[in-house]
Amino acid sequence: MANTVLIGAQWGDEGKGKIIDLLTEDHDWIIRYQGGHNAGHTVEIGDQRYVLHLLPSGILHEGKKCIIGHGVVIDILSLLSEMDEVVGRGLTVEGRLFVSDRAHLIFPYHRLLDENREFTAATKDKIGTTKRGIGPAYADKSSRTGLRAGDLLEADFPDRLRRRIQDYNRQLEILGADIADEDELVRQYTEAARRLKPYIADTISLLNKAADSGESILFEGAQGTMLDIDYGTYPFVTSSSATAGGACTGGGLAPRRVDRVLGVIKAYATRVGEGPFPTELDNSEGAALRNAGNEYGATTGRPRRCGWFDNVVARYSAMVNGVDAWALTKLDVLDEVDIIKICVGYKYEGKTFDVVPARVRILEKCTPVYESFEGWKTPTSGVTSYGDLPERAKAYIERLEALTGVPVAMISVGPGREHSLVREEVATADHGRAS
Repeated sequence: MANTVLIGAQWGDEGKGKIIDLLTEDHDWIIRYQGGHNAGHTVEIGDQRYVLHLLPSGILHEGKKCIIGHGVVIDILSLLSEMDEVVGRGLTVEGRLFVSDRAHLIFPYHRLLDENREFTAATKDKIGTTKRGIGPAYADKSSRTGLRAGDLLEADFPDRLRRRIQDYNRQLEILGADIADEDELVRQYTEAARRLKPYIADTISLLNKAADSGESILFEGAQGTMLDIDYGTYPFVTSSSATAGGACTGGGLAPRRVDRVLGVIKAYATRVGEGPFPTELDNSEGAALRNAGNEYGATTGRPRRCGWFDNVVARYSAMVNGVDAWALTKLDVLDEVDIIKICVGYKYEGKTFDVVPARVRILEKCTPVYESFEGWKTPTSGVTSYGDLPERAKAYIERLEALTGVPVAMISVGPGREHSLVREEVATADHGRAS
């Protein structure tokens, strides 16, 4: 099976967890390559519902091996808690989970700084962060002052952590913010380090040896393209590379060894937090989509902003990620909608944009240009093959393919594994990537 990168092509929350779960069957290794525990992947298996924040979704499949790559920032207390939960539900992690020794760590002082920044920011400067310390941890990484998972293996880890707590507490005191409890944190994280040590490994070597031996790898992204630190709606973005390129820099496999990129898109669009969202429906239509799609954050419970499908965003994502095929999710949410719209361009001061402008001050003032479609008004959740979808649903999908220039390989019509359609002729197509 091909080495596959799976990315979110919108603002995150596209339903990647379910698609990753389906693809895991065909891969030997699953690697999470960026982000932190601010992301949540929801997977439903029978009557069981799993919400994973740091563990790769492949952990739900016994026999599959999972990596948390060096592009991820890890709150080790959260990771250990998540590991305990899945073990308590009958799964194993020992011998299956490997944590990169190069992955940077999140500590409570990162969270305190994150909370203070968001609390004191003027309304117009708020980013909408989850306040979990992700940004400050990535800032430490870039400023070369962070602690990494490999440091947990060193005898002087408690001393190094104590010095970092002292440095951050001085900053927090100046800001008038709460400070971290130095002795308690050193005790707590020394014990956590002891528990995590058996899982820490040189995952770059592991991954490349696996690829050399013909094993297949699935790269699992968090968030979405429009939240990427470089390609997204900066500064209303996450702090890592959520696009396909991040799989190589945050995972450790060379670009030439990636065989395909699968993009996940919703049949409409959602966004959480602050930032521009051209197709947002801040009205009863948006509320109806939110309720029908259960659009509330898996990690935070925050209600998601909802709007129509944005082809400008989808084409942009296809371009910057090199998307070979789409996995289209939540088609069933549109089953009862009378008129469905697709944004095909933006208007701003007499100009029409067919690409996403970099300047958010322009993007937030853009007016979407729509195409409208009659809804199919027929349930799709019980459909098991593409040919059995309502004709208007197929027309909608085929219009998305024509507009984005990318075929739809998978379609989700409900939360469970069984609510999935695979178009084999697309899913198995050779996209001509160099091996």
